[in-house]
Amino acid sequence: MPAALRLSILVVLLTLIPLITWFLLPQVPHLRSPAEIFSGGKKYPASPLEFDYVQAGSDFGGYPLITNVQVLDFDGDGINEILACDASKNSVSLFSLLPQTKWKEQVIISDVAVPAHATCVDIDLDGDLDVIVSELGNIQPDDGIIGRVELFEKKGEKFVRHLLLDHVRRVADVQSGDFDKDGDIDLAVAVFGHNRGEVLWLENQGNFKFQKHELLVAPGTIHVPVADYDLDGDLDIAAIVTQDEEELWGFENLGNGQFKKRKIWMTINLDFGGAGLVKADLDQDGDQDLILPAGDNLEDRDAYPQAYHGCYWFENKGDWNFEITKISDLGGTYAADVGDLDADGDLDLVLVSMTNDWNTPGTASVVWLENDGQQNFTTWQIASEPIHLTTVAVGDLDGDQKADIVAGSMNLLKPFQRLGRVSAWINGPQEEK
Repeated sequence: MPAALRLSILVVLLTLIPLITWFLLPQVPHLRSPAEIFSGGKKYPASPLEFDYVQAGSDFGGYPLITNVQVLDFDGDGINEILACDASKNSVSLFSLLPQTKWKEQVIISDVAVPAHATCVDIDLDGDLDVIVSELGNIQPDDGIIGRVELFEKKGEKFVRHLLLDHVRRVADVQSGDFDKDGDIDLAVAVFGHNRGEVLWLENQGNFKFQKHELLVAPGTIHVPVADYDLDGDLDIAAIVTQDEEELWGFENLGNGQFKKRKIWMTINLDFGGAGLVKADLDQDGDQDLILPAGDNLEDRDAYPQAYHGCYWFENKGDWNFEITKISDLGGTYAADVGDLDADGDLDLVLVSMTNDWNTPGTASVVWLENDGQQNFTTWQIASEPIHLTTVAVGDLDGDQKADIVAGSMNLLKPFQRLGRVSAWINGPQEEK
């Protein structure tokens, strides 16, 4: 074959192969996609439920960096509070609701190196909640040995600090459970790192000492929700890995401290942007499913919505098989939580967005997905501001038995406007109190 013909065939192949790949895989865009194929912002129909917006944490002190919010009854008085991790102030705060929908903030833990998550558990089994803080050490990408896990043991009105794990890279999450069935509380740890990371479980040795066991070596692990996913009577671990690869892992508890790792799902789209992982029995069939928000493209300083952003439901089909269904297309989805917002007996979802098209007025920052009872979802818009929301939790904040919403803002990217810190949406028309 003449050299000129071979060259012509090569040129044609080099031209056609990327085009054919693009048309065959429309949901897998090129890395660093150009602006003209961004999907743009989107508005949804207004929520049929009424919500009263309040700013729980108004002490901004610059651009707030809230990494995690939770709704829980921390002090055991029967009334829920908000627990929030503030990476700009290196602290963990508790917010209590006062009359006239006012909020009181109490800093309960300070001097923690960029807290990513606070896990409340009675680690010493003395009847009150202790706090385990997952520390990044740096909010920006960093492969240094700067991560830590610290326990703050509750002693009356004070907390006693214990270092549980150091000499690791950035720690994003810690979850608790008795994995070896010896009667004490062990820990699952997500070491996010940057180019290097891992999934660990820490075996409780007593007296606040823990032995480290490695489950997986992979960078970018965000969350490690704990549940009995295979219904065999012991606690397993799930993990979402989002850095070099985009993968969902399960760690099956075999007993005696042994785990079998299982790759549940992966995608060849390295820009997918997995942003977290939530366990929930969404279809209420008796086993734990997994909810995956996708839209974390913080590595792109001009991040916009993409066609594959949104929320994915991994339905637990048994025997470590999970069936994936996309249930939302909210651009820049960064966090999800589950609750029965309309009090009809099934589980709905709330999603928040970090990197939506904030230059288009009215673009959604908070939505809820109404479940019709058959896991068909209708998307309703709750709010278009504040923007840059990275964490959300659902729970009853005002004691009226309705599911309310709280979210936190992490203002790392432009535009630096429509700012929030800790925001709440109270479900239902509000009466004067």
